[in-house]
Amino acid sequence: MRAFHLRRPTLGLLTFLVLFALYIALFLNIAFWHQAFNRLPVNSVHSALVFISMPVVAFAAINILLTLASLIRLHRLVISLFVLLGAAVQYFILNFSIVMDRSMIDNILDTTPAESFALLSSRLVLSLLFSGVLMAGLAWWVRIRYPATLTRGMMVQGASIALSGLAIVLVALLFYKDYASLFRNNKELVKSLNPSNSIVASWSWYIHNRMDNLPLVRIGEDARQAPQIAQGPRKNLTILIVGETSRAANFSLGGYARETNPRLKNDNVIYFPHTTSCGTATAVSVPCMFSDMPRQHYDAQLAHHQEGLLDVIQRAGIKVLWNENDGGCKGACERVPTQDMTRLKLPGQCINGECYDDVLFEGLSHYIDTLQGDGVIVLHTIGSHGPTYYNRYPPQFRKFTPTCDTNEIQTCSQEQLVNTYDNTILYVDYVVDKAIALLRSKQDRFTTSLVYLSDHGESLGEDGVYLHGLPWSIAPQMQTHIPMLMWLSDDYQKRYHVSQQCLQKRADTQAYSQDNLFSTMLGMVGVATQVYQGKDDILLSCKGAN
Repeated sequence: MRAFHLRRPTLGLLTFLVLFALYIALFLNIAFWHQAFNRLPVNSVHSALVFISMPVVAFAAINILLTLASLIRLHRLVISLFVLLGAAVQYFILNFSIVMDRSMIDNILDTTPAESFALLSSRLVLSLLFSGVLMAGLAWWVRIRYPATLTRGMMVQGASIALSGLAIVLVALLFYKDYASLFRNNKELVKSLNPSNSIVASWSWYIHNRMDNLPLVRIGEDARQAPQIAQGPRKNLTILIVGETSRAANFSLGGYARETNPRLKNDNVIYFPHTTSCGTATAVSVPCMFSDMPRQHYDAQLAHHQEGLLDVIQRAGIKVLWNENDGGCKGACERVPTQDMTRLKLPGQCINGECYDDVLFEGLSHYIDTLQGDGVIVLHTIGSHGPTYYNRYPPQFRKFTPTCDTNEIQTCSQEQLVNTYDNTILYVDYVVDKAIALLRSKQDRFTTSLVYLSDHGESLGEDGVYLHGLPWSIAPQMQTHIPMLMWLSDDYQKRYHVSQQCLQKRADTQAYSQDNLFSTMLGMVGVATQVYQGKDDILLSCKGAN
């Protein structure tokens, strides 16, 4: 019996390049064509011609790139790269409405193995397999018939490049104004175009981060503890809880109809319902909120090699501890004592490299009991991080049902998704309340206070958008409107003459943001320094108020 052998097809070089250019331009840009069609809109012959010209331009540009790569025999490699990148990016654009830009590259590089695994699903695997891996494999399997001579090859390749360039020029002459208007009014649209979005985002990330190794810029070198703080009868202890992916819309403290903060409502906290984030992803928001730069003038490149809030507090002689449960502090805790709580791998709390936020309290009471002097403790929670919301809380917090117990959240009903997310907020309520209870138990030795501030919000399918990470300028309010609250012990209010009634009134009427954290924390723990800005200190206007 003769063995069956699948014959490898043979294509001429030009045909090979054209076919793959068409595949990339048309089939790996379905998300882009869908968005472009909705934004034109296509309601006349002229606009229809503009829309039809877009695939022509995309094909021509990709064909030029592939043909140039073929001149040095890198076309298979370049095609494989374009196909794999395009397939992956298109999946996340279609399913989660992400935007591929520099901040998304930051998110990808900062993602922990556990977070990456949480995104893995059968749908993702099948999509990448059929639209990416198989097509990339095909690029290596097909035989290519090259031109007989180098001269003929150069002529064929040169003609292909020239014709593609001519097509782009003709479209520009006919529809330049239409293109200019479309992309000027929809600046994020081009970030859905494969593979240019990945290439531009990666290059932008490289340019932005190539100066990371510059010398450390010191700030607040004059930092010292104010005399009225240092000379009190008790030492001071403040806990700062950095939330993860908690959005203000689902906090009952802010008016959400469902009771998601049953413990905190009895803790006499001051809730700030009009608070916004610096970014829409942890990699942006966390270093921004700990820097002395406001969002409008925030320079991420500078923040990477400049001291921040904790450096200044530590320089003033206050002990700082950062407990980590969210994959890293993004540079905010680089020079202060840090504990990665996930490494404890506590039974019942940690599963597959991720832990419930209760792990942040492991050994914390003992640390406080042995603390000499004033202290600031930062708890970096995993909070409501998606898409595996159902893994963010223990079973006893599964109050709202039915839930979305899958990472393919786009397949769940809105009710299931919101129920699951609300359960995470219910657990956040428990964690913050537990921190307040811990502080209350230490009031014999310390004057205590607490701040909770989420890093950014989250989209739960509103307008087809999921998760977070959209550019701040176009991000929906759900991703930028965040919860913030304070708890000040009675001793703190009396000792430093802070009126809680005044704070609550200002919280109800004033807008705040992560820009306020830097100076508010310095004022709260009593650090005097030139980098402190009184106008940003939330407490200042209510000190001494009746």
